[in-house]
Amino acid sequence: LSCVTFPLPILFLQQSGLYEYKIFGGLADCPPELCVDVYMDLDFRKQWDQYVKELYEETYNGEKVIYWEVKFPFPLSNRDYVYIRECREMAVDGRKIWVVLAQSVSVPQCPAKPGIIRVSSYKQSLVIESDGKTGSKVYMYYFDNPGGMIPSWLVNWAAKSGVPAFLKDIQKACHSYPK
Repeated sequence: LSCVTFPLPILFLQQSGLYEYKIFGGLADCPPELCVDVYMDLDFRKQWDQYVKELYEETYNGEKVIYWEVKFPFPLSNRDYVYIRECREMAVDGRKIWVVLAQSVSVPQCPAKPGIIRVSSYKQSLVIESDGKTGSKVYMYYFDNPGGMIPSWLVNWAAKSGVPAFLKDIQKACHSYPK
């Protein structure tokens, strides 16, 4: 079993006091097509992502919108996201590159739930291409404003452990993907 090669995420402190994350790395033995399929498959994600409380796609006004509730550790409140997502396969200089863009949206038909903090500012970009062997090169940009009071220990955990653990989970999910 090969490992995930990712240095620690690069954190950029914004004027708001929040961080944005930029990550470069590789997923050995996970071809890009498979990585994209696993990443885009919401039903499968419920099986391998331990932090998913609720996750589904709904169409509102002709637009596909994703609702995602994330489990936060006690005593913190869970967070939820309402966002749109798009995946495109592109050809750049003879290379196949997959780009996934996601961004929060406000949808009146999907109001905030009591006791759950709505993350209204969320953005993610994911770029995946072949590493030239059997794996993938990956770039991810991620920002959200989790709202409420997030203790610094949790921010530090997310940067040092959470993001690399998530990428290892994706790699495991790729190896067990049923399709």
